[in-house]
Amino acid sequence: MKKLSVLAIDLGAESGRVMAVHYDGHGLELEEMHRFPNVTVNLNGTLHWDFLRLWTDIQQGIGLGKAHSPASLGVDTWGVDFGLLDSQGKLLGNPITYRDSRTDGVMERAFGRVSRAEIFAQTGIQFMPINTLYQMIALVESGSPQLAAAQTFLTAPDLLNYWLTGAKVCEFSNATTTQMLNPRTGDWAWELLDAFAIPRHIFPEVVQPGTRLGTFDSIPVIAPACHDTGSAVAATPLASPRSAYISSGTWSLVGLEVGSPVINDASLAANVTNEGGVYGTYRLLKNVMGLWIVQQCRATWAAAGEELSYPELTALAAAAAPDVTAIDPNDGRFLGPGDHPSRVREWCRERGLAVPETKGEIVRSVLQGLANRYASVLAILTDLTGQPADRLHIVGGGSQNRLLNRMTAAATGLPVMAGPVETTVLGNALVQLISLGELADIQQARQLVAQMGGQEEVLPTPPH
Repeated sequence: MKKLSVLAIDLGAESGRVMAVHYDGHGLELEEMHRFPNVTVNLNGTLHWDFLRLWTDIQQGIGLGKAHSPASLGVDTWGVDFGLLDSQGKLLGNPITYRDSRTDGVMERAFGRVSRAEIFAQTGIQFMPINTLYQMIALVESGSPQLAAAQTFLTAPDLLNYWLTGAKVCEFSNATTTQMLNPRTGDWAWELLDAFAIPRHIFPEVVQPGTRLGTFDSIPVIAPACHDTGSAVAATPLASPRSAYISSGTWSLVGLEVGSPVINDASLAANVTNEGGVYGTYRLLKNVMGLWIVQQCRATWAAAGEELSYPELTALAAAAAPDVTAIDPNDGRFLGPGDHPSRVREWCRERGLAVPETKGEIVRSVLQGLANRYASVLAILTDLTGQPADRLHIVGGGSQNRLLNRMTAAATGLPVMAGPVETTVLGNALVQLISLGELADIQQARQLVAQMGGQEEVLPTPPH
């Protein structure tokens, strides 16, 4: 068949890109059109995303991609953040990042009105202060004039889809990350919204991955799994129903693919999440802080005049003593930006543990902490499903960290299949190709990914 191309717009917390994905009936080929930074802007102490800059870069990427006469395009981004539109469809304010301090203490106050058990029963989502629910409650508590004027709520990718097509809808996989959607009904958790005086009228229709939303410059716009992890898992070539996965990047999402949400007393106690997937699946997972801590360490050292690449930092960690103290990466002090090397030392010092001093020791402390946390999360998830995992797939940018892969295999006792790196872009494109009728289903899509190569098996032996 003639080569067919689609454009995948993928925005992460650190960078974004527009990629062309080509399909010739036998295999997939990726071609980068445009890559750009995604930076936060601190305005009077509030951390914003620069969505107008992102929009400009996206248009540039699409413009370059037009050379391939794309059959469609799709957008995925991170979860939980959102924009509010006024009655004329205008953005009321630049979206605020989930790492902003406006949600400090909100989650705990929320439990005074609605219990943890009830919130979980209605949403099935892991309790984290970054969740959209607590961002919205913060707006209610502050008497936000933007919320008072709002006519439409759109999550980050839905805002971009609106600018592309004019469609005011929320895509299912990303909407589930808000902790305001009921995964059993596929609709908003209306009773929960009412309990916190969050206005009902601003929430639009929820649509499934694969929905055609409209066109941009005559190019059909199709909603993939608009949550980046949803797209990453869609393209993960899971070897069996017992395969587990880690989508590894700024965040690490450790999970299993299941056919229905797991919402019960045990999953509440374990504080797991049930995020929407593609084609009737759910992602039973837990968030782990991920390589954000290494990113912040690198930024701190760069600000001091010591610019080191990620491979250089990993090499230093590999050369450090293997018995370095492993931190708990999910400690709340690591959520916000700042001097993370000092925070790593502080965490160890508070517990009377050996304090890592060199850059290599600090990075190794973080990586070993991540591997240990992955193992504990995986044990929780397999206990909830009653089915042990037989293999662990690590995908995304973090899959390139061979030291972390070896540590993870050793900590979990499972063979690790690392890669592909570009699963988020691939998953975005594959849902488009299924929607276009070029692929039959997600099983065929995953087989194509498995045939691409770019995977490395790591057996569970102690890392050195």
